[in-house]
Amino acid sequence: MNLDPALGLPVVYLVDDEDVVRDALAWLLRSRRLLSEGFGSAEAFEAHVAGRPAPWPDAPSCLLLDVRMPGTSGLVLFERLAEQGLSRLLPVIFLTGHGDVPTAVAAVKRGAFDFVEKPFSNNALVDRVEQALAASAAALTERRAAGAVQRALAELTEREREVMRLVIDGKPNKLIADALAISVRTVEVHRARVFDKMNVKSAVELANLLRDAGI
Repeated sequence: MNLDPALGLPVVYLVDDEDVVRDALAWLLRSRRLLSEGFGSAEAFEAHVAGRPAPWPDAPSCLLLDVRMPGTSGLVLFERLAEQGLSRLLPVIFLTGHGDVPTAVAAVKRGAFDFVEKPFSNNALVDRVEQALAASAAALTERRAAGAVQRALAELTEREREVMRLVIDGKPNKLIADALAISVRTVEVHRARVFDKMNVKSAVELANLLRDAGI
């Protein structure tokens, strides 16, 4: 598995109320050089997440989650994570017994990454974990790119923002000048500054940048 080192060391979170299961999973992941952290309940994992500084996760991550546990179930925990917008950054792979397969399938339809039925194939499970970590890395990269765009936008003056909006609308400099009651030369200066601050070379590139960042 080749992930961008700049994203940080990948982590697999294990949430299962059985110590023996967590220990076996941790050993399996270590054999494939993957770090893991184990939690005996959904409540313990939620407390861990609540104590981490935002934005979290800050490195490629995935969650191996037992469906049935005392207290908060795995399904309820997944729903809470999804409500926080974490399902792409922290892909969830459910660990399920045969009787819980329909529940796990329904969770996948609601955004869980996958489910693995116990007893599972070690190689197949770790392969899915690596795919989930790759998906998390892609989502983190998107989030960081969007953050960089937001920081660049914050550097624009109000006039530069006005010019930018009209540039994105496809207006030529003359029409922008008329709309803002400024000279064409002033429009050209603002346009150049917008492109420089946003690190783009054309209106199309600027529009694509903002679209990809969800702006």
